[in-house]
Amino acid sequence: MGQPLLRIRGLKVAYGGIQAVKGIDFEVGEGELVSLIGSNGAGKTTTLLALTGSLPLQGGDIEYLGRSIRGQGPWDLVRQGLALVPEGRGVFTRMTIRENLLMGAHVRADRAGIAADLERQFALFPRLRERREQLAGTLSGGEQQMLALGRALMSRPRVLLLDEPSMGLAPIMVDKIFEVVRDVHAQGVTVLLVEQNASRALALADRGYVMESGLITMAGAGRQLLDDPRVRAAYLGE
Repeated sequence: MGQPLLRIRGLKVAYGGIQAVKGIDFEVGEGELVSLIGSNGAGKTTTLLALTGSLPLQGGDIEYLGRSIRGQGPWDLVRQGLALVPEGRGVFTRMTIRENLLMGAHVRADRAGIAADLERQFALFPRLRERREQLAGTLSGGEQQMLALGRALMSRPRVLLLDEPSMGLAPIMVDKIFEVVRDVHAQGVTVLLVEQNASRALALADRGYVMESGLITMAGAGRQLLDDPRVRAAYLGE
C-alpha cells in the first residue's frame, strides 16, 4: 500500500440519535481504490458523511495527508481535494447540466482549467454533452449519476468518495459507471467506493473492508474478500 492519504482511527458517529459507527479503523493509501461494502444500515454512508465534514464525530479522528481534519466543513475539505458523490446523486434539478458541472468547480479560480475540465467531462460522458443545456431534473437516474460524478471531478479531487453509485440503475448504466470509476482511478485519483454491489466493488478494488452494524468485521485484498466464503454467503447469495 502507498502512503495513507486517509487514516481513520476509532471513528464514532451518531446519525438520527443512533450510534451508527462504533469505533472503526481503516486506511486509504495514495493511488488506491478501496471498497467499503456491507448491507443497508451498516453505517457506510454515515462514515462517508463524517469523512466529508457533513456529520460531527462523537469520537476518534480522521487524518488526511497526515493532519487531523476533524471539525472541518465540507467546503474546506473540497478545497483540500476530498470530493463526495452522494447517495441519491443530489444534482441541482433546476439548473442545466453545464451549470451543475460548473458548480463542481466553485472552489477553483483557474478559468482556462475549468473550461478544459468541462470539455473533459463532456468527452467522458458524451450523453451529457448532447444535453448540456437541459435541466438536470429531466435526466434519467443513470444520466444524473453521470452528472454527479462529472460534477465531483470538476473540483480536481485527490480523493474521490463514491456513495452507492450503482444504486437503482439499469445494468447497462451500472457497467458505464464502473467503467468510469476504473478509468478515473487509472488516471491517478484515489477512490473510496461505498457500494452494495459487493461483487462489482471488490472486483474493482485493490483492498476492501466489510462493515456490519457500525463495525469493520473483515479486511483484505479485493480479490481475497471476493473469494471468501463468508463474504460470498452474506453478500453474493452463495
